[in-house]
Amino acid sequence: MVRNRYDVDEKLETPFNAANLKMTLKYVARYKWKLILALLLSAVGSVVGLTGPMLMQKAVDVAIPKKDMQELFHLACLLAATIFINIIFNAIRSVLVAQAGQNIVHDIRKDLFDHLQVLPFSYYDSRPHGKILVRVVHYVNAVSNALSNGILNFIIEIINIVFIIFFMFKVSPPLAEVTVSGLPLVAAFILFIKPRQHKAWRDVNNKNTNVNAFVQESIEGAHVIEAFDREKENDRILEGLLKKRKKSWMHAIYISNSVWFTTETVSQIVFTMVYIAGAYWMHPMVSFGVLLAMGSYVNRFWQPIINLANIYNDFVNAISYLERIFETMNEPAVIEDKPNAVPLPPVRGEVEFHDVSFGYDPGQLILKHVSFSAAPGESIALVGPTGAGKTTIVSLLSRFYNIDSGEILIDGHNIMDVTLHSLRSQMGVMLQDSFIFSGTIADNIRYGELDATEEEVEDAAKLLRADEFIQRLPNGYQTVVTERGGGLSQGQKQLLAFARTLLSNPRILILDEATSSIDTATEQLIQRDISLLMKGRTSFIIAHRLSTIRNCTRIMYISDGQIKEVGSHDELMARKGLYYRLYQSQYRQHPDNRHLDRVEQSSSNVPDFAKY
Repeated sequence: MVRNRYDVDEKLETPFNAANLKMTLKYVARYKWKLILALLLSAVGSVVGLTGPMLMQKAVDVAIPKKDMQELFHLACLLAATIFINIIFNAIRSVLVAQAGQNIVHDIRKDLFDHLQVLPFSYYDSRPHGKILVRVVHYVNAVSNALSNGILNFIIEIINIVFIIFFMFKVSPPLAEVTVSGLPLVAAFILFIKPRQHKAWRDVNNKNTNVNAFVQESIEGAHVIEAFDREKENDRILEGLLKKRKKSWMHAIYISNSVWFTTETVSQIVFTMVYIAGAYWMHPMVSFGVLLAMGSYVNRFWQPIINLANIYNDFVNAISYLERIFETMNEPAVIEDKPNAVPLPPVRGEVEFHDVSFGYDPGQLILKHVSFSAAPGESIALVGPTGAGKTTIVSLLSRFYNIDSGEILIDGHNIMDVTLHSLRSQMGVMLQDSFIFSGTIADNIRYGELDATEEEVEDAAKLLRADEFIQRLPNGYQTVVTERGGGLSQGQKQLLAFARTLLSNPRILILDEATSSIDTATEQLIQRDISLLMKGRTSFIIAHRLSTIRNCTRIMYISDGQIKEVGSHDELMARKGLYYRLYQSQYRQHPDNRHLDRVEQSSSNVPDFAKY
């Protein structure tokens, strides 16, 4: 697994290649008719506009010497018409290109976001989230102009150059030859600078993502930063990242501007040479009107060249963004349905692990040949030291990761052979991180069951004692909470997550440290309700407080990736092995946990709430 930090530049696994170019053109092709129409309008407008210098030449060399005012008026009207047509066509073209550009951005961002949602946990575990976010927001915005306006302008400028050369040779072949003489020099310089420019902008993107990652991490960890008085240290780190970013940016700008500088310098030299040559050949070979027309064409000839240099700069920058965007899109989903996957029918809840091994990193197994079975409605507690593999077991059951070897069965169905939706829709998972989304309290409880009524939402909250604090909020269930539940205590957030899991009515229930953030008094109150929730469901419980799992059907002690002990609480206590020592050690540290024993014992005879 690739590890990354905010101060480590990301290594580009796949540079821009033919496959990426094909993918880019696929997005552009969706709006080809808009772009083709815009191209035609621009081409016609440009050709019409290029007749202007020839009209000026005729006016200077013919109409003015003859003092033919009627001819001069006609030429002036034609010149005005060419300018007007050019303006109108370019205005329409700008609207069409803007529409196509925004549509392309919409499609790329949607596809990128859709793909991010199916990537495995390992992808998010291996990189700062700020580096992912910058690809979805900033990078996609940055390529919009290059993929729509840039491609179109590139074609238009090529067309302009071809027609300008045609008109120049029509007006004066010798001066036209002088004008195009500087092209080889510009082309050679661009070919020389291209790889250096691409590398420079790629480095800028790395430094930008580093800054973005650190800023996002600092925002998410603001409470910890203030608690540990890290403000000055963080300022120092950000200052260092910004300096590196500025240095890389200035280097890239220096290289990019050298393209513009070279093109502009060559164009001015050629422009001067045309006038010198024109003066040398003046009458009878070159008239004043011809020289005036050629001066206009020279300006118009080198302007597209300069524009092409700028477009080239934009393309180089856009390619460095597209590399990162397509790198994410090409990231294998890993956790996805097989081509022949079938829906998992409604389950009873029988779970079997057969010789399951798994490791997050190659060659480092977390679970080693784990085998066990759970009958429908049975409650299995997983205990043991930190890092033993408890959370890994329930994560594999939900297919958050794929096993390395062995098989996992639910009601006899291999979970690798069924669709993810049919599997996860029948499971209720409450992880240690009780994530609360921005929105109302009701929206958060209804998150996994969008069709739930207000009454069902409130019933779920009441069952888990969350209703009490919700009713004290300004707008009750309609109170809006911010991202990650700002303003709520950790215990309150965990109660909401509990209600969310309950409302989804799962057949298999997974509680990973479900009460870890709830105080002892609150835990005593909801312990009976947790037992109600577990009734009729196959349950897997990971708990730090051992008193909360003593009534489970079986307890498995996990250590070093293996099941070391299995049995009921009483059986394991009588055995006086690993579980016994862990239990005694915890009770010596937390004697108040004995209060929970009475709560659990009182919950042994309760009605079946599995219909929820």
